[in-house]
Amino acid sequence: MDFPRALRERRTRRHLSQLDLALRAGTTQRYVSFIESGRSVPGRNLVVRLAESLELPLRERNELLLSAGYAPVYPESSLDDPVLAPVRAAIDHILRGHLPYPALVTDQGGRLIAANAAFGLITEGAAEELVGPGTNVYRLALHPEGLAPRIRNLAEWARHILVRLGHQEELRAELMGYVPELEPSAGLLGFAVPLRLQSSYGELSLMTTVTTFATAVDVTLAELKLEAFLPTDPATAEALSAAAEAMAGAGQEPGNM
Repeated sequence: MDFPRALRERRTRRHLSQLDLALRAGTTQRYVSFIESGRSVPGRNLVVRLAESLELPLRERNELLLSAGYAPVYPESSLDDPVLAPVRAAIDHILRGHLPYPALVTDQGGRLIAANAAFGLITEGAAEELVGPGTNVYRLALHPEGLAPRIRNLAEWARHILVRLGHQEELRAELMGYVPELEPSAGLLGFAVPLRLQSSYGELSLMTTVTTFATAVDVTLAELKLEAFLPTDPATAEALSAAAEAMAGAGQEPGNM
């Protein structure tokens, strides 16, 4: 896709006028119009300002630069890179600190990067090929050999998962084949969609929070998501604590997967 079209599509997707974008980027509506019509070619710094003004993810900012004929400015490091060692240490600290409650880290596409030991209670009974680093947590959630048979509110939770897929159309098509054609229950009027999951410690009722590295300037780091599960009732909190105590009693160190 050429740069004028790429810029115009991203601007309209965010419901911004040319004037809105110009004011954000410190230029004029006339010049933005010239860029989008192909009459003017912006410099590299302006392309960066336009991408920042559109609040694009770092990967998309690099793509916009490439479409304008410039090299990407945001690095994409491997998590094994020594430069991200402090990040790996921080992730490990956060995952351990969330015990006895489950927590995991995924990349943009939902690939599992790491999880704490309590996440094992979530995945118990799932097929081996659906569990572990590198597997897709969205597929794990809805696959009939994953969590789906144990999710008591599968229709509601499935819709919650599908909304999070973004532009992953191939995965969406696969997962929609697993989703029951049921209307959300009339009781779904609380403050958040819970995950109601049957486990060896009884039914768990969990809500989730998602955290990102907001100031990241590395593509890999910017796309990481920390998802932490929290109990919505005392029974779930007690069950998670009991599971952690049982693990400790069995001599298993409460760490990360």
